[in-house]
Amino acid sequence: MPEQNKPFIVNDRRKFTAEGEIRPDAPKDEERKEAPRAEAPKPAPEPAAAAEPEMPPPPTLEESEQSRAAYAATTDRLDTAFRAANPAAGAPPPINMERVVQSIYMNALLQLGAVAPEGRQPRIDLIGARQTIDMLGVIAEKSKGNLTPEEDRFLSSGLFELRMMFLEVTQMLARQAADKAGEAGIPGAPKPGGGIVT
Repeated sequence: MPEQNKPFIVNDRRKFTAEGEIRPDAPKDEERKEAPRAEAPKPAPEPAAAAEPEMPPPPTLEESEQSRAAYAATTDRLDTAFRAANPAAGAPPPINMERVVQSIYMNALLQLGAVAPEGRQPRIDLIGARQTIDMLGVIAEKSKGNLTPEEDRFLSSGLFELRMMFLEVTQMLARQAADKAGEAGIPGAPKPGGGIVT
């Protein structure tokens, strides 16, 4: 008989009937197990230890080298295919510290609404901009002493500009919110022309 046409059989394994009586066909428990005793609660693990997931071991030197070689071979094939399809495009520029900073900087500009894709209205994402600026700050902190003077100047200038722009945008948004509250006649809010709504 094919698997799909087998009859479906239901076995009722409940020990009690709907009235609470023991069913006559219920299996008998010869050995009654003792109810497990309540154990003393175990102390909670330290919050820091519980929050950190166990990390896998780092790759071996051989695994790292194989991965790097395979990555390089794949990117070479992609570059060759790209140049064959677009002969006038040339080779893509190498990734260096300035390119990394520039990429993060442009992303922060998008999030601050300073630039927008063509045909779209600028949108402000303050939380995203803050995280992106903080990310650039971490890079500046962790790379201190390892950058060329040009890279260091590029990074510190970009970080300064983004932080100042963030302050300007947040102050502008706060003024707009206060103006709207004053126009709406909310008590205690400043009026657009000066003074306080009473």
